[in-house]
Amino acid sequence: MSPVRWTVRPEDSGGGDRAAVRRVVEAAFPTPAEADLVDALRRDPGAWLPGLSWVVADARDPDAGPVGHALITRCHVGGEPAAALAPCSVLPDHQGRGAGTAVIEAVLSAAREAGERLVLVLGHAGYYPRFGFRPASGLGISAPFEAPDEAMMALVLGEPVPSGPIAYPPAFGV
Repeated sequence: MSPVRWTVRPEDSGGGDRAAVRRVVEAAFPTPAEADLVDALRRDPGAWLPGLSWVVADARDPDAGPVGHALITRCHVGGEPAAALAPCSVLPDHQGRGAGTAVIEAVLSAAREAGERLVLVLGHAGYYPRFGFRPASGLGISAPFEAPDEAMMALVLGEPVPSGPIAYPPAFGV
């Protein structure tokens, strides 16, 4: 069997991908809470960053629709604009095959091109460093909740890098 080739693209800004994105996020997590978070972020003009919601599809079957999704939204660090990568989702039967890597690399590249300076993620310490993430505490950045130091990570995309506490959009509930 040949390796899977992935097609990545921004989510359809006209709403054509919304149902598929919700299906992917719901399937990737044990409850619909993460899918509800995506919907709430989409409704928040202070959080939503146009062009930073990306989907991934199997290039061999693009008509099947998205199999993964990654989202970057606005947050703040020490009162300065920053970005949050969350959630990232892949359909369970496509996990471990590179779909997540492909869509995360694409959305991070889009964030860099959009002029974002800093992206934060609360995630698996064994997964996100491959994209350049490192503990946020090393940059003087702190989470507004208890989180393992190795799980609260930052990726510097530009200078200057803000420091201080993270302020997430209200949809995150913190």
